[in-house]
Order: sequence, then C-alpha cells, then structure tokens
Amino acid sequence: MVSGAVITVAAAELLVRLQERHGPVMFHQSGGCCDGSSPMCYPRGDFIVGDRDVLLGVLDVGPEGVPVWISGPQYQVWKHTQLVIDVVPGRGGGFSLEAPEGMRFLSRGRVFSDEEQARLCAEPVITGAGYERGERPAERGRVVSDAGTRPGMCSLDPR
Repeated sequence: MVSGAVITVAAAELLVRLQERHGPVMFHQSGGCCDGSSPMCYPRGDFIVGDRDVLLGVLDVGPEGVPVWISGPQYQVWKHTQLVIDVVPGRGGGFSLEAPEGMRFLSRGRVFSDEEQARLCAEPVITGAGYERGERPAERGRVVSDAGTRPGMCSLDPR
C-alpha cells in the first residue's frame, strides 16, 4: 500500500509536541480561502470530518497515529500526488494548533509514479463515513527525511 500522506522529521517533531499539549490530533488539508492551501492541525474531534471527505492516510506519529483528511472534490484534483506535510518558520493558519509556535505546517506534493498510482487505484478510498464504520488504511504514512529536494516534489502552498 502507498500512503497518500507522509510527514517530514521536523514536522513530526512539532506534531509530537502538539500532541503532548493537546492530546490526539488530526489534519485537514485546507482548500483555500482564509488559510490558503495549508494542512490545518486540530485536536481530534474539534473538526467535523464530512461523510465524503477522503482519508489520505494516517501518519505514523504518536501511539494512535494522525489522520490526514481532504475534501472529496479536492481529492479528485490531487489524487495523483502524495501530500508531504512539512513545517517552516512563520505564522500558521489562524485555527491550526501550530499558530502560536512561530512555525506553520506546509503542504508539498510528490507526484506518484505510474506503479504507485496503479496500486492506489486498486485500493478502496476511505471516506469519513467509512472511517466512522471502522475502516482504516493497511499501513501508516511514514516520516520522511526530506521534502522539496527530490525530483517530482513541489510546494502546494505558494505563500
């Protein structure tokens, strides 16, 4: 299985600190408007996941992992890319947990290879409704050592 979301070491370290302070957390990839296109981090349960939202993956950070969600229509546009959650200095989105930390989460994307895309197409998409019924991905999204330095990698947030 290929995870639709991974996280950099630096972002995972910040996420661990946020989990220690706030308990279990989740991400929802913002579709724009006030917070741009950034991954928004919330205490789990504070953001209501819609029935048609799509689970990109569960990051392998913390004992419960960290679910990463995206809206169904936005998923249709981005399904050919792996979301790479990174962190950079700056002010985070107003509602995202990292905002007071002087850091902000940043979305980067890596285009899936043809082989990865074929494997993803063979896997069922887990929606918010399916997650509520207990559906989970077979494996967690890993922590990666770099972001933005490999071929096929780009920032999805132009800010």
